[in-house]
Amino acid sequence: MRRVELSIVAALALAGCSLAPKLELPEVPVADSYKEPAPWMEAAPADRLPRDAWWQAYGDAELNNLQAKLIRNSPDLQAALARYNQAKAFADQLRSGLFPSFGLRADGVRARQSETRPPAGQAAPRYYNAYGVGFEAAYELDLWGRVRNDVAAGDLEASAAAADLESARLSLQAQLADYYIALYGLDREAALLADTVAAYERALSLTKERHDAGIVSGLDVARAQTQLDTARSQRSQNQAQRATLEHAIAALVGESPSQFSLEPRSAPLQLPRIPRDVPSNLLQRRPDIAAAQRRTAAANASVGVARAAYFPFITLNGLYGFESTRSSDWLTAPNAAWSVGPTLLLELFDAGRRRARMEQARAVLEEAGAAYRGIVLAAFQDVEDSLALLHHYGSAAEAERSAVTSAQQSLDFAMNRYREGAVSYLEVAQSQTVALNAQRDALDLETRQLRASVALIRALGGGWEG
Repeated sequence: MRRVELSIVAALALAGCSLAPKLELPEVPVADSYKEPAPWMEAAPADRLPRDAWWQAYGDAELNNLQAKLIRNSPDLQAALARYNQAKAFADQLRSGLFPSFGLRADGVRARQSETRPPAGQAAPRYYNAYGVGFEAAYELDLWGRVRNDVAAGDLEASAAAADLESARLSLQAQLADYYIALYGLDREAALLADTVAAYERALSLTKERHDAGIVSGLDVARAQTQLDTARSQRSQNQAQRATLEHAIAALVGESPSQFSLEPRSAPLQLPRIPRDVPSNLLQRRPDIAAAQRRTAAANASVGVARAAYFPFITLNGLYGFESTRSSDWLTAPNAAWSVGPTLLLELFDAGRRRARMEQARAVLEEAGAAYRGIVLAAFQDVEDSLALLHHYGSAAEAERSAVTSAQQSLDFAMNRYREGAVSYLEVAQSQTVALNAQRDALDLETRQLRASVALIRALGGGWEG
């Protein structure tokens, strides 16, 4: 017993060891500021945008309602939540290794002993019964940190799965906002095309009147009819695009496309003003970067688990119970049995299995580190891309609005000259085409700018709270 006590004390003294290497994340170049200009504003408490409601910056009640439905009903989000629950449950399984295990054992057998089994004396019965019941306990002394590193790896994987869940939520919310803004752009274009069709119908009526009066030829009527039919075709194409987008939104929020509809919206959406940010904050906010960092740490802990396999496994075992060859009166003091003491297991030869596991663990760590570095670089690219789109689309939209004004003036001049008989309808048709294209381009650029703002919010991690 004295030797057992000394071995337990020595084992507990070594229990703080860990063979996991020091965690070193790959270096990623981080600039002091973003390269591309953006509509930054100075951050103030009132300007901070919580991650859970960043879409409210667009000031649209319907978008707010759709985002609430997404959280409640999205099948993709439910699948991501299930993956997180799996990782958490697995981490809980690993954590049980930190504690002793207890159990009850009971058995009753009828046995025959071999006549030639040594030692086989005259007193040894050939047939006998054996009954036993007892309480067992076992606890692995985590001398080399195998269990603790295993638990740490499981906890980090669960934490990474939680970040994956947040990343999936942010991705789905951004996708929904992008679809909604694209739908909004199609609604604005539909209103423009409806006005255009009405204007072209009036122009065709005027041309027919002038043709009936012998003022213009049938060529002008054909040109006016062509313009009208083309505008009607564009309106039908717009309706087809809107229908498919509406169906995509329905599937995203977990509703049947056959029973889902959104009323056309023409009121403008506001472009969010984004608080001034610095690149280093991106590393703290983006959930995909957090997940990659935690998986790198988990892989690092797994290297410690692989290293511990080269050292002995020591388990403390205990048993107390009763054993007897009789089925009656066997739960008595003379039949009591107990045992306590450590068990040591050291594998001496495994044909290279442990070495291969060590190499595998190191390779997984290298892969996780490279993935982390790649995700960080891709995150900075996402931000710079979105900033560039916001900036250049804004400049392009401003120039296009000026082009719309000029094209409308040109169309007015051409129509007046046509009424006066100074030009043919060809000049009117050309001016109509230019004016309509300029108006559609202006709407498209405004929509693209709004969609780029969604991409920027997503790239920045979905908010600025905290």
